[in-house]
Amino acid sequence: MELGSIIHFLQDKTILVTGATGFLAKIFVEKILRVQPNVKKLYLLLRVKDTESATQRLDNEIIGKDLFRLLKEKLGTRFSSFISEKLTVVPGDISHEDLNLKNSILREEICNQTDVIVNLAATTNFDERYDVALGINTLGVKHVMSFAKKCVKLKVFVHVSTAYVCGERGGLILEDPHQFGVSLNGVRGLDIEMEKKKVEEKLNELKEEGATEHDIELAMKNLGSKRATMYGWPNTYVFTKAMGEMIVGTTKGNMNVVIVRPTIITSTYREPFPGWIEGLRTIDSLIVAYGKGKLTCFLADLKAVFDVIPADMVVNAILVSTVAHANQHSDMIYHVGSSVANPVRYLNLRDCAVRYFKEKPWINKEGKAVKVGKVTILSNMDSFYRYMYIRYQLPLKGLELVNAASCHYFEEICVDFNRKIRTIMRLVELYKPYLFFNGIFDDLNREKLLSMGRESGVETELFYFDPKIIDWEDYFMNIHFPGIIKYAFK
Repeated sequence: MELGSIIHFLQDKTILVTGATGFLAKIFVEKILRVQPNVKKLYLLLRVKDTESATQRLDNEIIGKDLFRLLKEKLGTRFSSFISEKLTVVPGDISHEDLNLKNSILREEICNQTDVIVNLAATTNFDERYDVALGINTLGVKHVMSFAKKCVKLKVFVHVSTAYVCGERGGLILEDPHQFGVSLNGVRGLDIEMEKKKVEEKLNELKEEGATEHDIELAMKNLGSKRATMYGWPNTYVFTKAMGEMIVGTTKGNMNVVIVRPTIITSTYREPFPGWIEGLRTIDSLIVAYGKGKLTCFLADLKAVFDVIPADMVVNAILVSTVAHANQHSDMIYHVGSSVANPVRYLNLRDCAVRYFKEKPWINKEGKAVKVGKVTILSNMDSFYRYMYIRYQLPLKGLELVNAASCHYFEEICVDFNRKIRTIMRLVELYKPYLFFNGIFDDLNREKLLSMGRESGVETELFYFDPKIIDWEDYFMNIHFPGIIKYAFK
């Protein structure tokens, strides 16, 4: 395996990007356009019905974002014409055969021109409907792989997964290419076609019963959770992503394939500027709740490693691994995280959050600075259940007695209180496996890739992805938290 210039490789290349409106995909597209304006074409697959809708999504959800401001400043009045020349939006849907590409001329053009496919399409909702998650995260991979085999110039297929396909295993989790096509947590009997059949049978059963859309949605969410738990995964998201990896392994044939597994992705470290983020990602919802003065307890093992990696480092790892494996037959898995090279713990995150919001309190809509207080740390689930019982469930029982004695005068308050408790309990159950996760992600392959880049004189400053360069306190205090406040606080 050799590694040449990334900039040179990207010149005159055509790249198909799925999931183009996603957080990582936008950063990926922006990076290529900024560092190599002589890229030939980026086809952006968007989940829409027609070209007009795709163009609207491109304008509103991709190039209209603040993320592209440096490129806009650089190109000035040429920005629009440059975008029109380099980006082609493609209406489609990976959950359908042939990516649901209706335009046969465009489909043939993509098949004849594409050098690289980067599959970034995914639903990342832990509590997603099983039919939706299976369609995108699992069967979607099958459809993209099938389409890739029709691309006559294809040099490499890059599938972006997640490090947490390992399930709830602890200890050192390896970047093992022998995992291609097998059950990633050692479970036997997992049959993807059977899972598809289970979903179809359940949907048909619900329709025959005349179930409402709400009932169908709830049933599909419950089915996903049940199937994931049965096979040893904590939620529908990682279960369907794991099955997606299995499909990569069983259908790749002679294709050059790379799987990139990021850990918990956070705001940009450096490019195109520090701190860009979109929406609240995993643990950030707790940071926001604390900053707004709404978080009274935090459930986690403070000594546990909290494996995070900035989004721009993930994108750089994708680009470097793409070049390293183009036209070179090999199967490779890369963990892109920090738990081995530069670990940070929940304790560090807690301390930084407390200090940050005390020094720079959030200003609410009334213009008042929100004072943050001490947060009760719950280090195990038993302590959490006790806390919830004393703080919320016991008062609710008292309120329900008063409600019954007063001819249900407080009925609305009781229902609302009960709903909030159920929501908290469901969220905790979803996130529990990660709050107490004790796995460490081996990154030997990533280290080899870094070393190869240094030895060959590749543009390591431009395509940085070494977590050792991060000062976590500085990153949280001066980059990530300010980024959350600017882009995600509502």
